[in-house]
Amino acid sequence: MGEQIKSAKDLRVYKRAYDLSMEIFTISKTWPAEEKFSLTDQIRRSSRSVCANLREAWAKRRYEAHFVSKLTDADGETAETDTWLDYALDCGYIVADEHARLTEENRAVGSMLGSMLNNPQPFVIKKQ
Repeated sequence: MGEQIKSAKDLRVYKRAYDLSMEIFTISKTWPAEEKFSLTDQIRRSSRSVCANLREAWAKRRYEAHFVSKLTDADGETAETDTWLDYALDCGYIVADEHARLTEENRAVGSMLGSMLNNPQPFVIKKQ
C-alpha cells in the first residue's frame, strides 16, 4: 500500500470518489428546478454515498465481513450513480463528452472498489 493510510480519507479511491461527487454537485446546480427532488437529489445522494460507505467500511475493518459488506454498498452506489448519469445525458442536462468523462471516472472508482473487494486482507486490521 506504500504510504501510511491513517483514515479512509487517505485512500486514493476515497479521494477520487469525493472529487467526482463534488463535480457532480457543481454540474447539477445548473439542472432544472423541477429535478431538485428527483434526479438532482438522487445523483448527489448516490455519488456522496460512495464516500460515506467507504468511511463506514474503514471503521468496520476489524471484521472482514462487515468491511466487505460496506464496500459492497459503496460499489452499489457507483452503479446507481452511473444510472443517474445516463438519465442526465438522455434528459439533455449534460453533453456526451461530459457523460463519457464522468462515467469513466465513476467506472474507475468502481474498479478500485472491486479490487478492494477481491482482496480486502491488506485493509483489515489483523487480530493480535
